[in-house]
Amino acid sequence: MKFDVNSALQTIFNKIDIWLEKLTAMLPNLVLAILTFVIFLNLARLGRRLFARIIGRATEDVSIQRLLTQLVYYLGLSLGVFVVLEILELDKAVTSLIAGLGVVGIALGFAFQDIAANFIAGVILAFKKPFNIGDVVEIDGTIGALDRTDFRLTVIRTFQGQEVYIPNKDVIQKKIINYTITGERRIDLKIGISYGEDLEQVQQVTLDAVKTVEGVRTDKDIIFDYYEFEDSSINFNLRFWITFPGEPTILQIINQVFIAIKKAYDAHDITIPFPIRTLDFGVKGGTKLSELNLGAALNGNGKD
Repeated sequence: MKFDVNSALQTIFNKIDIWLEKLTAMLPNLVLAILTFVIFLNLARLGRRLFARIIGRATEDVSIQRLLTQLVYYLGLSLGVFVVLEILELDKAVTSLIAGLGVVGIALGFAFQDIAANFIAGVILAFKKPFNIGDVVEIDGTIGALDRTDFRLTVIRTFQGQEVYIPNKDVIQKKIINYTITGERRIDLKIGISYGEDLEQVQQVTLDAVKTVEGVRTDKDIIFDYYEFEDSSINFNLRFWITFPGEPTILQIINQVFIAIKKAYDAHDITIPFPIRTLDFGVKGGTKLSELNLGAALNGNGKD
């Protein structure tokens, strides 16, 4: 079969003429689509700047701010792309694109469900703000200062210097104790005194001693209550408030409270008991301690 060059070229020219006619017909829509995309591009940038101001008031975490503002920007661009495709009358392309994104979204949802869960939890934490950077918190038994957060992790620096990384989805599901947010904290101590003491005097001496310690808040009640008769002591609870966090630190205040109470008890001859065992040799069949010749026994001269 002989190849006809002229016929092939004519076919190509005919196709080009058809495309040019369609392009000419689509030219107004094409110009409108370009203008629409430029408008959406600028709107996406403007929306990113405005959202950055809003999110900046909700959270101080730079990583979360950047993540959310970029998300708003790309959502604006995506909306612009769909509108442009509609203007160009590419309905089938739009439908195929949406279907493709749906399938991809489902696949990614299964593959990265933990990442997605941590991301969503990070966004919720950013808006709810149960803590701020530097707050002393307890999350799932871990106590320390909140060091930083991002879209996946919350990092706590313990008082021993270690960094603990907790996934955001676990943070939002666990009990969170924020020791800083109220600006104050109550200290509970348990102390015991001997049975021979005047209980009213012990109470007054203890309260006076605690009030002299720097850092103890005297504008709030200091609570003293006896609660238990133990084997060798009468025990009481001592509860007082401090400003937290602040100076002096909680450990310094507790240390000074113990010192002040011990000095006050020594000055008033108040005894903090320690376990004592009384040995009674006067049981049936035995010998009373007073009847033993201890000196002879120590010298080896006792009777067998």
